[in-house]
Amino acid sequence: SIKQLDRYSQLILANSTAADTGEYSCWLQLCNGNKCRKDETKTGSTYIFFTDKEDLFVPSPSYFEIVYLNPDKPAVIPCRVTAPSAKVTLHREFPAEEIETDGTDIIYDAKKGFVFQHPTSDHKGIVYCKAESQGAPQISIKYHLLYVEVPKGPPSTTIAVSSSRAGVSDSVHVICTVLGEPDVDVNFRWQYPGQESGRPVSIQNFWRLINRGIGHTTRISKSVLLVEDFEDTDVGNYVCVAQNLQGETTVATKVELK
Repeated sequence: SIKQLDRYSQLILANSTAADTGEYSCWLQLCNGNKCRKDETKTGSTYIFFTDKEDLFVPSPSYFEIVYLNPDKPAVIPCRVTAPSAKVTLHREFPAEEIETDGTDIIYDAKKGFVFQHPTSDHKGIVYCKAESQGAPQISIKYHLLYVEVPKGPPSTTIAVSSSRAGVSDSVHVICTVLGEPDVDVNFRWQYPGQESGRPVSIQNFWRLINRGIGHTTRISKSVLLVEDFEDTDVGNYVCVAQNLQGETTVATKVELK
């Protein structure tokens, strides 16, 4: 529960568990009528450990987690503990070995987990953490480390059509494809000849991870526009706009009548 008082606000956490371990933040709200915004100059935070001998690791919602290793930013294996005094080590599943924490390239932070400062393809594989604190050691969930190396910037986009010349009543597929970072979402928009007249089409979006080269993982995102019972009004340009956080890319193809 939260109590708002004249000079301060109070958060009361009842029946706390190991899962409540983490950072707690509060800030001042500046309001003008019904509109409020966060005052960045008046914020505070604290990290709280809720120690539990049965759960040395902060519980995770899954038993397996993917961590992307990007060469230009640190990667975190988030095996956080509930007791800051616990001894935590990192282990590779195959070949079975402990990964040395040198305090420079690989460090351990009880509030974050293991941090790889300069990830490389040599770090990829399946790993887990082991913690010890006045009792039997405990094992974390497993983490699958995937190495990523793709160009930054707007989506790298291509477009293809099942046939550039279609006959009446044919079905035509137009496919827009993007290769990019595994954890970066791509949004698609379409423009097509029968759009203004309300011509019904089917659009499906999907993505999957693929391996390109040795140890490199890439996300392939696709948007497929289907035109059934092709007719005169469907002749023309099919335009796909792919967008991510860095910008957007437009590609087009033309379909004619046989």
